[in-house]
Amino acid sequence: MATGASLSLTRQHAAALAARGLPPLLVAALRVAATVAPGVHGRRRVGTGDSFWQFRPYATGDAISRIDWRQSAKSDGLFIRDQEWEAAQSLWLWRDPSASMHYRSASALPLKRERAEVLTLALASLLLRGGERVALLGDGIAPSASRSTLPRLASRLTDVPEGGDGLPPGQTVPRHGRLVLMGDFFTAPATLEARLHGIANHGVRGHLVQVLDPAELALPFKGRVRFFDSDGTHEMLARRVEDIRPAYQARLSAHSAALADLARRLGWSFTRHSTDQAPTVALVALYQQLSDGAGRARGGEAL
Repeated sequence: MATGASLSLTRQHAAALAARGLPPLLVAALRVAATVAPGVHGRRRVGTGDSFWQFRPYATGDAISRIDWRQSAKSDGLFIRDQEWEAAQSLWLWRDPSASMHYRSASALPLKRERAEVLTLALASLLLRGGERVALLGDGIAPSASRSTLPRLASRLTDVPEGGDGLPPGQTVPRHGRLVLMGDFFTAPATLEARLHGIANHGVRGHLVQVLDPAELALPFKGRVRFFDSDGTHEMLARRVEDIRPAYQARLSAHSAALADLARRLGWSFTRHSTDQAPTVALVALYQQLSDGAGRARGGEAL
């Protein structure tokens, strides 16, 4: 008979075998989600209506009973008829791919992009466990709760090229849908607001997660430092960083406050996460916001 110790080793070996072939990003996200999962509960909810939303192509994992045979007969493929209540159980995720997210101030820290990707996939894992449907904003693929969803999300995230203007795509999200947007949001709040208003006006609830490196928060450098922007086209020489630190921190605080105010006016939430903190801290707080139906803004809350 196997002892408790040998059973534990067997499970560890099985887990290691199961992880083989998975992208490192997905493995990291699953570890974070596994740490949080015992403390959270499922989020299955009754939907808000049965009116028609859209037809979408049949995907692996969809029940055969959900195929709309009349619509499918009009083309060569199979189509699923999605209802409005399914939009209420669907969440679109977005991770900022802009160049400024490819930054870390120390080798022991993750890139901002890496942390945002891990949080995105870990949150998707928790939602999928609760039976919810998940998709990437701008990916062109409808939300799904099938077994293949999480590996597909991981693959799509790693395939997104670095670049862009730091703004989420102007995709229309159905009524009652939800959004989680992760980035550093180093863009003018008015520009971001113009992009988000088209989404928020459809009754979509959203959450902004600002991901920053600790050096971006504290500006801990000393003496003479030359700073470059994310694409290397502009630079600034600070003869004494200590002299500009107070003004820099005041400006950053004002920017985050403006983002929090924007979220509040939209009926969304805003949180801030530093990459020197454990990802589980941000994940638990964000999942709790979703569980509480948090479209209510929590202005300037730092995770």
